[in-house]
Amino acid sequence: MGSDNKGVYVYDKYDIWYFALDGSDKYLATNGYGRVSSTVLRYKNLTHPRNSKWKSNTLDERQRVLLTAFNEKTKENGFYELRGKRKDPKEILMAPKVFRNLQASEDQKYLIYSKEDYVNSPDLYVNSNTFKKEEKLTELNLQQANYNWGTAELVQWTTPAGHAAEGILYKPEDFDPNKKYPIIAYFYEKLSEGLYSYQAPAPTPSRLNIPYFVSNGYLVFAPDISYVTGEPGKSAEEYINSGMKHLAQNNWVDSSKMGIQGQSWGGYQVAHLITATNMYAAAWAGAPVVNMTSAYGGIRWQTGMSRQFQYENTQSRIGKTLWEGQEAYLANSPLFHLNKVTTPVVIMANDNDGAVPWYQGIEMFTALRRLQKPVWMLNYNGDEHNLLLRQNRKDIQIREQQFFDHYLKGAPAPKWLKSGVPAKEKGIDWGFSSE
Repeated sequence: MGSDNKGVYVYDKYDIWYFALDGSDKYLATNGYGRVSSTVLRYKNLTHPRNSKWKSNTLDERQRVLLTAFNEKTKENGFYELRGKRKDPKEILMAPKVFRNLQASEDQKYLIYSKEDYVNSPDLYVNSNTFKKEEKLTELNLQQANYNWGTAELVQWTTPAGHAAEGILYKPEDFDPNKKYPIIAYFYEKLSEGLYSYQAPAPTPSRLNIPYFVSNGYLVFAPDISYVTGEPGKSAEEYINSGMKHLAQNNWVDSSKMGIQGQSWGGYQVAHLITATNMYAAAWAGAPVVNMTSAYGGIRWQTGMSRQFQYENTQSRIGKTLWEGQEAYLANSPLFHLNKVTTPVVIMANDNDGAVPWYQGIEMFTALRRLQKPVWMLNYNGDEHNLLLRQNRKDIQIREQQFFDHYLKGAPAPKWLKSGVPAKEKGIDWGFSSE
């Protein structure tokens, strides 16, 4: 993270270490407080550009040092200060908020930053350097009061294997516990760190537009997932399915109207889940990998990198080469189990995707068509892994709403769901009408 003339400062998961360059000394600059309290502590340099030719990133323990903090248990964010070596940092401020863009005045007596949570959009604040004289400077989102917004809360449960699990449950602002609501699970890996993040309801590049669906009467659930090497599909089942079943114990959840949505790695998990259970009434998979054997031998077109590394060592978590772990590759490839699917599913696979070869979407679509399963495929010609063109983002937003409204709310099916749109009519007839 930085250095002085005699040593370097290094982050671990929670704390900050100091190592002398000559090996004569090492110690925890934050005294191990971060790990003990499950708080991620990071140095925040407040050097003003006018006082330095370049922005130094050196922690000076002879002075008051400001640290940003994130508590893994409460998901709160804030600030600590560090004074002197081998001493516990002292809490200045922790709150159910997210602070961003922190900057100091030239004399470092005043700070400016944005502050947000799920309900309140980011506004600018000025404060003293002790965080005791906060003053709000802006009111940027008054129009939000005209809409049914929502709330975000942390949900905790125990998985079938006995693992402690958590996720975020989003509810409409006008939530009524005497009503039954459809629910959509949106997932990737771990999302609970964003409990207090504001989410603008902009047209989506690929992920579920959470505030939009919540505003329109859906519950949205974002579960964290922990993985076992060699069993990414089973791991998704362990956490996502058990989390949804946990929520379904509430009378206000309509367990017959549950959906799932994911993009990229999330899209893979959607594809796997619908081969393993029929508990979902609708599924949406963006840029999914469905055949790990063919994907293993492909490349990431944007970088030219072979895809083998991610199956052996990173996100796909097989942990072996194709030849060492052939059975694991087959077991975790939804393609070979699509005959078990009963859930209607939409696939987005774009022909300029630089991360996941779009022929993975083709494999999934043609297989499900051959098996006479309910499936649709969207290909935004020339667009990428996450949609870049606003017109395409608006299009997919409309289609996601129509798809989930039909299967989870009983709304009439639009033309594109009933009969599709012929290739020659693409861009002419959008197929949005239900007539």
